[in-house]
Amino acid sequence: MGQVIQSIDYAAVAPALIVAVAAIAVLLADAFDVPRRVVGMLSGGALAVALLSVVLLAFGDRRATFCLPGELRGNGPRSCSYVADDFTLLFQGVVLAAAVVVVLLSLREIAESEMPAGEYHFLLLSAIVGALSLVAARDLVLLVVALETLSLPVFALVALKRYSGTGSEAALKLFLVSVVSAALMLFGISLVYGATGAMHLDRIAAALERLPSDYDPVVGVGIVLVLVGFGFKVAAVPFHFWAPDVYQGAPLPVAAFLSVVSKAAGFAGLAIVLALGFPAYAHVWGPVVALLAAVTMTLGNLMALRQRTAIRLLAWSSVAQSGYMLAPLAVGTHRLPEAVAATTAYVALYAVMNLGAFAVVIAFRGRAQQGFAEYGGAEWDTLDDYRGLARRSPAIGAALAFFLICLAGLPPGVMGLFAKVVVFRAVVAGDVTWLAVVMAINTVIGLYYYLVWAVRLFAAPEGRPYLLAAGPGGFPVRAAIAATAAGAVVLSVAPQLVLQTVTSVS
Repeated sequence: MGQVIQSIDYAAVAPALIVAVAAIAVLLADAFDVPRRVVGMLSGGALAVALLSVVLLAFGDRRATFCLPGELRGNGPRSCSYVADDFTLLFQGVVLAAAVVVVLLSLREIAESEMPAGEYHFLLLSAIVGALSLVAARDLVLLVVALETLSLPVFALVALKRYSGTGSEAALKLFLVSVVSAALMLFGISLVYGATGAMHLDRIAAALERLPSDYDPVVGVGIVLVLVGFGFKVAAVPFHFWAPDVYQGAPLPVAAFLSVVSKAAGFAGLAIVLALGFPAYAHVWGPVVALLAAVTMTLGNLMALRQRTAIRLLAWSSVAQSGYMLAPLAVGTHRLPEAVAATTAYVALYAVMNLGAFAVVIAFRGRAQQGFAEYGGAEWDTLDDYRGLARRSPAIGAALAFFLICLAGLPPGVMGLFAKVVVFRAVVAGDVTWLAVVMAINTVIGLYYYLVWAVRLFAAPEGRPYLLAAGPGGFPVRAAIAATAAGAVVLSVAPQLVLQTVTSVS
């Protein structure tokens, strides 16, 4: 009998391990009544240390662990459950950097909403452990476990603002949708396993290449169901209907987490499964992904045109952005490495742009809410409330305008333009010309609502006294805005840095 015990490379799993230990530490700290700001510093510090470990791994030898014994092919081990390659490290860096910003944005939210700090940071760090594991997973079991580890804590985070009816409703809706998506994905995985007898993605790919044609319907249904599971996670139409209400009902830092960290991990998992597990059935999932991309970006943009509030506009904008991220994967096996690199670059650049926009909205909403309580009035938090923000707070107004211009893909937000060009190039090179036409039309639609909001920032305020003092509040929020703005500027100067970091998934 051969050896069946797998060795563990602790350096490879260091980022996830550090965050997991920190999650337990913040929960224990809260039990001993440690001040919530100290708990927040512990959480953010652990994420920074985990990010440093990712950087060290990037400059060292790429690692793989939880491998089946005796499996060596090519230049390194295969049939491994956890791989820390360029693709994994880039996504782990994006997840951790975004998580640090989310922690900064959460400090004031926790204090003002009187949420339990220990529980909040424990749940947040637990979800991040799931995201870090998901982007490194190379077998279907770890993919599902990591995806659920990412999803389950978010239900509680959404509802953690006590006595909030909208928060409870949003959490229930997210829970029901996630349970259904997980069930469908597990059924799809069971079909794939039944046909191939394998769970590791490299073995599944090899088995599918020599699979008898009689199994095609079973495998095809299984692959589509796996796509459906990831479609819920990335809010692709028609699996998107949870997103607007959840974004609006959740604490804003949690909405930012869902919009950036959760979405990035979901797209990483989708790219891993398609590129490594199912390339032989690209003729099945390629057209499905193309259709999902076209419908997602179109409906997302059309619904964003109708929104009057910032959060719902960002929610529908996030749905539309998912369509752009899906588009390169529609090329199937034709130039698939370039397609994965295009999606990866777009996700990384989008994370900076969208997180920055959320940071400014969080800063503005907190101050505006205080003024509204004093002066009263009608509906607030509309796009018109942002009129004159650049006059009252030039720095925060300019930052929001820059983020919106980046999302629209216009200069000087070169990073947004670069992201869209990379995606267009991948789609055209993959001979999915009709999808490139749909993308071009949707890009024009997106320009409109982003610019309409940006123009309001420089317009004259119209008689809303409770907004006169609105501006960034507190050092953590200002630090989050400054960090995202600096990242956006750097990537606008040299956006190709992202593409140079990763070229494929292995």
